[in-house]
Order: sequence, then C-alpha cells, then structure tokens
Amino acid sequence: MPNGPPIPDSAPRRFALDVVRRLRAAGFEAVWAGGCVRDALMGFIPKDYDVATSARPDDVIEVFGTRKTIPVGACFGVIIVLGQEASQGQVEVATFRSDGSYSDGRRPDHVEFCSAEQDALRRDFTINGMFYDPETNETIDYVGGQQDLAGGVVRAIGNPHDRIAEDKLRMLRAIRFAARFDFELETATAAAVGSHAADLRQVSIERVAEELRLMLRHPSRSQALRMLIDSGLLAIMFPALSQSQIETTARLFPELKSGAFEPSLTLLLHEHLKPQEETARARTSEIATQCRNLKLSNAELDAVCWLSDSFERCRSPKQLPLHELKPILAGSHVAELLSMISAAVHAELRLEGDLHFLETYLSQATPELLTPAPLLTGDDLKALGVESGPEFSRILRHVRNAQLDELIHTRDDALSRVRDIL
Repeated sequence: MPNGPPIPDSAPRRFALDVVRRLRAAGFEAVWAGGCVRDALMGFIPKDYDVATSARPDDVIEVFGTRKTIPVGACFGVIIVLGQEASQGQVEVATFRSDGSYSDGRRPDHVEFCSAEQDALRRDFTINGMFYDPETNETIDYVGGQQDLAGGVVRAIGNPHDRIAEDKLRMLRAIRFAARFDFELETATAAAVGSHAADLRQVSIERVAEELRLMLRHPSRSQALRMLIDSGLLAIMFPALSQSQIETTARLFPELKSGAFEPSLTLLLHEHLKPQEETARARTSEIATQCRNLKLSNAELDAVCWLSDSFERCRSPKQLPLHELKPILAGSHVAELLSMISAAVHAELRLEGDLHFLETYLSQATPELLTPAPLLTGDDLKALGVESGPEFSRILRHVRNAQLDELIHTRDDALSRVRDIL
C-alpha cells in the first residue's frame, strides 16, 4: 500500500525520478533518501534530492556517463549526477554503505558497501534516515523515522554518543533540526549533545559557521539560541559572550523579520560582547575579532561591523548630525539595520518614534540628498597649495561634512570654506 505523500511536479523532481528509473533499468536498487524524504512527509517541497543505490560509484558513472557525473566522493560512494538542463539541478547518488571508524571526527576512515537497511542505520537522526520509492509512493523506514516525525522528536539513530563521536557537527545539526521544526530533542540525544559539547572545538570552524548561518537565517533562531545555551554549545562557539545578558537577544530574535544571517549575528554579538573599554570602537573591534574567528567572508565581516556600529549610533537618531545620519541611511545594509531597530522597538528596548523618524526620513530623501556628488576633490586642494597628509584629509572631510549638513551647496561655497581654514 502506498504510504508516502504526493510531491508536486517540478523539473528537479522529474530528474530525480529519472535517476532512480535509469539505475533500476540497469539492474540496481535505487530510492530517494534523507532530507527530501523527511521534507516530503512533513508536507514541504524538497529543495534537492538525494538517491541511495546498490550501484557502486563506477556503475553510476557508467550509467550516466562521465560528462554528466562528478566523482566528488567516490571513495565514500558519492557521485553527483548532473541534469541535462539547469532547471533540473543535480542529484547526489550514494552507494548503500556502512562506515568504519571516524578518527578525524568527520569522515569515516573506510566504508563498506552494504544493504539499504545497514545504510539507514549509519545515518544521523531517525527523521533523516528514511527512504522513499518514487515509483510506488512508498516510504521505507528501518529506523522509526515516521513515528518520530509524528511525535515531533529529533532522535539519534542507535547510540547517540556513537553518532556524535562519528561527526561532532551532528550536535549543531540536532539543534538546528529541532528548532527549525519546533521538535523536542530526545532526552538521550540531548544528554549526549551536552556531554560532548566541548568536542565541538574539533570541528573545522567553516563547518560550524555554516550551521550557524542556517540557524540564524531561519525564523526559529530564537529556539535555536535557547538550545545552544542550554547545551553549552554557545559558550564553546563564543566564549567571549556575556551569558548573563542573553535574555536581551532572546527578546529580540522573535521580533526580527529579516531572513539574512548578518542582522541576527550582529544582535547576538552586539548585545553580549563586553569589551574592556566601553566604547563603540572597542565593541566593533571585538565583533570583528569574533567574525574572523568564524572565518566569515570579508563581505559578512564588513556587514556585521557596519550594522553593529550603525545600530548603536541610531539609539537617538534625531540627535545625529546630517553628515552622520545620511551615510547610514545610504548604506547598502540599511534594510537589515531597520529590521534590527524594528525588532528592538517591538521588544520594547527602543522608542517607536526613533524608528518612525528613520523610516520617514529615508522615504522622503532622494539618492542625491543622501549621497550628493562631492563639491571638491583632492585635485582642488592641491591646486590651492595644500600638501598631502593628515591636514589634507581633515579639510576634505570638513568640506564633505558641511555639504551633507546642508551648510554649503556650491563649489564656490566649498572653496570659500577651504580658504577660511587655510
């Protein structure tokens, strides 16, 4: 009897079905596996499809051809199969396998190809360990995943200590899944996460950062934060954070509407980093250090530092001089900044009037008003005999600020200012 949900038709779905059919036509077992099965059973449209098969890597390459396959992990039985068109995407095809020991806490030292049931037993959580037959619409469940989905539980397959010892990143994945789906972290699994929390230091920081991105982008970021705190993982990830102040972010996160990573991370770091010097510059410097520790991209680091600095300066935006206010409102991340301020207003940590002032000013300001073309350049100062150096930069900055403050409006006004200074 069919016991799986119908999945809406799409190019990726049709391609994933075709991959299964071609492998079966060649004499191999093949089923959909992992997250796509979980999402389909929960009524979500899978973002991508994975196929598990009895075919060995060389067999998969032979079926689909070398031009349409990428042996990204052939030694672990993983081959990427590419669609004929971009709209079809790609499918990860993995041979049924059981894993040997994990000496590096990430990848098995060796694998043995095996049956579908043995393959299911080596996976991380029951809700991710199911298979699906797209031709008969049947779910194949060796691990109790359907029961845990119905009960709203994230449970490790087998002994949770063993699953975590194999890959320490599973601690963060357990929390991400529990938060995302509003599930309970099963008692033994939660206890194993807590007891192994310090082992997160063994995981590459790039993998940790990617899990953090996924958590903080999602509306369930508040639940994830609570679980990170309770498990002790947040203290491992950010030992410099002031844990006693965590309630502030817990109030802000549910109100944050932005789906971007940077505003969430900014609020987390901004509210809880306590630099020795209580200055904006010290805070921004410490936040930059934390971003570098996570090995974030330069774009992410710059965005987080700008958001933190601007969030602090906009505590009383009506008091800001125009030469400070305008660059903020002209910033490329101003939408994320306003979402942060809005969250603070709804959490009753900021005045609603400040947000209204910023939104109103921005709606009425033209790009030319916020970032007008400079009235003077460095060449103008050189023509007046000003030599390069600190004074050169100070004069240019003074003229620019006066322009943004709407105290001068023409090139002649600017030259007059420079002559007065000289």
